[in-house]
Amino acid sequence: MKIVYMGTPDFAVGPLESIIKAGHEVSAVVTQPDRAKGRSKELQMCPVKECAVKYGIPVFQPERIKRPEAVEELKKYPADIYVVAAFGQILSQEILDIPKYGCVNIHASLLPEYRGAAPIQRVILDGKEKTGVTIMQMDKGLDTGDILMQEEIEISPDETGGSLFDKLAGLGAELIVKALPLIEKGDLTPVKQDDSQSSYAAMFSKEDGWIEWGGTAAAIERQVRGCAPWPSAYTSIGGRNLKIWKSCISELPDEVRKSAEAELLPGTVVISGKDKMFVMCGDSSLEILEVQLEGKKRMPVKDFLLGYHIDAGTRLGR
Repeated sequence: MKIVYMGTPDFAVGPLESIIKAGHEVSAVVTQPDRAKGRSKELQMCPVKECAVKYGIPVFQPERIKRPEAVEELKKYPADIYVVAAFGQILSQEILDIPKYGCVNIHASLLPEYRGAAPIQRVILDGKEKTGVTIMQMDKGLDTGDILMQEEIEISPDETGGSLFDKLAGLGAELIVKALPLIEKGDLTPVKQDDSQSSYAAMFSKEDGWIEWGGTAAAIERQVRGCAPWPSAYTSIGGRNLKIWKSCISELPDEVRKSAEAELLPGTVVISGKDKMFVMCGDSSLEILEVQLEGKKRMPVKDFLLGYHIDAGTRLGR
């Protein structure tokens, strides 16, 4: 099939490469404009553009894909179907109607659950046991189109946002190459989504990583995993940000609890021996296993405690 591919971040690279290797003709890649990054503010290509350049595929980077001039440019690229994966812009009905087989989206959730921009992190934060990838026939709504193909995977107890991202990107790459020939033959039966079962996964921001220690230990432990590697779960100590990279739910040892001098309010740090660090949450305690103090390297908590003194009763957060 002739394909116009739309995508921007790392998640969209694997499916693009799978489509190319499967023998489909990608007539163009549509992605977001280059953005200034880092202290140098130099323009940098997004991962999908880098992939397109590697394979010598024409790249189109409209600021607004729905503008008339962008639509006219899009029509210049021959395509039987548009494949979309984390593109970052909403397509108009006019665009959806251009290719013969319409537009299909690779979405990293089991629709209708977790429509929206951040389904990978949100399923971890919500404590879900499974997720997956949906190949969806796009319509003018936000992830509301008919389901063409879907496959689920289990979420492991130690799953992070990063590890689940990799798994779902790989699954998306597998599913789209399975789906394309079936779409061309008309062998897939669209299934309407049950809107009553839908949920929304709002875009993540840095603020989503801030830990409110009054929450349950289970919820904070999931936040630590779901926010890794970005935006990372973080708190503050002594006026400096402290990222929490790994943790586990763990009750304080009895002797530590009995000897604690300070009232164990949420956010209170309790040190056990020389190499264990617990933080009180709203219902129980969380053992901190790996941290990164602002301006320092990521390290096991025992190494952190060797170089950073914490007084009894120290509380994390604002």
